[in-house]
Amino acid sequence: MGRYFGTDGFRGEANVNLTADHAYKVGRFLGWYYGELKRRAGATEPPRVVIGKDTRRSSYMFEYTLVAGLTASGADAYLLHVTTTPSVAYVTRMDDFDCGIMISASHNPFYDNGIKLLNASGEKMDEETIALVEDYIDGELTLFGQKWAELPYATKEHIGCTVDYVSGRNRYIGYLISLGLYSFKGMKVGLDCANGASWNIAKSVFDALGAKTYVINADPDGMNINENAGSTHIEVLQKFVVENGLDLGFAYDGDADRCLCVDENGEVVSGDHILYILGNYMQKNGQLDNNTVVTTVMSNFGLYKALEEKGIDYAKTAVGDKYVYEYMVKNGCRLGGEQSGHIIISKYATTGDGILTSLKVMEVMLAKKKKLSQLCEGLTIYPQVLKNVRVKSKPEAQNDPQVQAAVSAVAEQLGDTGRILVRESGTEPVIRVMVEAPSKDICQECVDRVVDVICAQGHARV
Repeated sequence: MGRYFGTDGFRGEANVNLTADHAYKVGRFLGWYYGELKRRAGATEPPRVVIGKDTRRSSYMFEYTLVAGLTASGADAYLLHVTTTPSVAYVTRMDDFDCGIMISASHNPFYDNGIKLLNASGEKMDEETIALVEDYIDGELTLFGQKWAELPYATKEHIGCTVDYVSGRNRYIGYLISLGLYSFKGMKVGLDCANGASWNIAKSVFDALGAKTYVINADPDGMNINENAGSTHIEVLQKFVVENGLDLGFAYDGDADRCLCVDENGEVVSGDHILYILGNYMQKNGQLDNNTVVTTVMSNFGLYKALEEKGIDYAKTAVGDKYVYEYMVKNGCRLGGEQSGHIIISKYATTGDGILTSLKVMEVMLAKKKKLSQLCEGLTIYPQVLKNVRVKSKPEAQNDPQVQAAVSAVAEQLGDTGRILVRESGTEPVIRVMVEAPSKDICQECVDRVVDVICAQGHARV
């Protein structure tokens, strides 16, 4: 990870550790950098950057300061307004933008925000370019053979402009509708939009495909994004599905790049379940390139056992859909994702896309004429306990000999019957301690043992 950018962009509390000045500098660098690349290649047109945002109160502030930086450096800024992260990725690659920016802190509370950068292919920005952005923020930029104490401003006709580009978002909605191979008529579907970016997109897609759509948490006010809503509070949708007798439900996060499901019985269908469902379907239809499903180290033991029984190979990456996608591209894989609901289907998208995932789950149900609960048969999820510990320093906590000894002791105790995983969050000052074992009690006891050592060693934030 970089100085400011983690596995999912530059994220922090708005105007505390992610400020309007940071956003202005990100815009200033990107506008100048892509303009300079064009100039050195002999092109005369200005760089074009497309921007989307979620429903957070601070997203407008960051949008305006990014635009100010971009246009001051000579770039034209195209505004999608409130939209999803995958829609920004789609528009960036389809409409030949130099790069894309999404303003969102995903599943975090409203007072946090983030800046996600995408390259011209709609993929997460490469580490080399990210490092240059960080160098400029720190006043240490050396590029093109010289040190830049400050970047030149555009003047006269070279100052950039803004363009209302809501048409790009509408084309993305049309693209999603075009992927619906079956009519949803007769299906009662619940959607939890988390008061986030999907609130004005998801229902339109499901309605267009004929579903009887029931929507909750689609009334954003700038401060209720993810608040007792969406994929991080799936219990709300579970209750809603059961009370209304729905066939299933889908819950998105704040920027709708992830999706979790609820079956007709109100049971949660996690990202691991979705990978199992789609992996089986794609394999039987000759669509699972390399016969491999790409997961992260957080996926459940049960998923691997179930895939093995189906004759499907799997790979494991570090946590983060960025790493999943990199592996998929490098090894020619079609399907990958995370337990949290980031599902990437590389034929259709370069990022996790919650609404697209919903459509593909619907496709399997309708093609196989089965309920969602039936599609999960054959997959047994091991009990799992995950505890997040806010720490003063992630590396110091992770590398403490006493903590490592506690982790080793738990691993030895579990043997072949489970596993322990201790890792640093890529977006928060948090150490995540996760245990999978034959029973919930064993999981809890093992997690508590390690967390107690982290706290006893003085690493936890009070």
